[in-house]
Amino acid sequence: MNIHLIEPMGFAANCYLVTEDGKHAVAVDPGEARVLTRAQELGLTITHALLTHGHFDHIGGCAALQAAGVKIGCPKDDLFEVQYANEGARFFGMPPVPLFTPDFTYKGGDTLQFDGLTFRVIATPGHTQGSVCFLSGDALFAGDTLFQGSVGRWDLRGGDFRALEKSVKALYALAGDYTVFPGHGDKTTLSFERKYNGVIRC
Repeated sequence: MNIHLIEPMGFAANCYLVTEDGKHAVAVDPGEARVLTRAQELGLTITHALLTHGHFDHIGGCAALQAAGVKIGCPKDDLFEVQYANEGARFFGMPPVPLFTPDFTYKGGDTLQFDGLTFRVIATPGHTQGSVCFLSGDALFAGDTLFQGSVGRWDLRGGDFRALEKSVKALYALAGDYTVFPGHGDKTTLSFERKYNGVIRC
């Protein structure tokens, strides 16, 4: 499995292109339409996109991807956030993102399989009501639940610190170690965050 980071050029999330065969890819949190161009430069065809949650900075590229034939998945309990994502854009003084209707949904406990890749869905409410993380191989795609040395905000609509704390501690309780690919900032490891996270302790 190879993971390509597409760093945002504006107010958007990290996007990860995940590929097993070097030809087809799953995009995690495509916040900008240029994800399509970057995939082409890498020789990859995006077949599916998976959202960790529905905030505008994580979904900005979805309409363009969907128009190109990509199937878009969203946490079932965050469909509301996708529908009203531009309320968040206005709150942050950002231009609206093109809206779309997800092709499929998922929830914690589900297993998704695309192009030789397997993603285990972990429900991690707290940043939003429906936030999820994905486990694939030794990678943990954490969205805005867990960052290097920090955690996601809980003061926006649907946020709840107690729920977020429970979710992060559930990640800490996973057996073994994983490389953590967050929605913003640099990657980290679960073992590092268990020891040194400055917001929620193990």
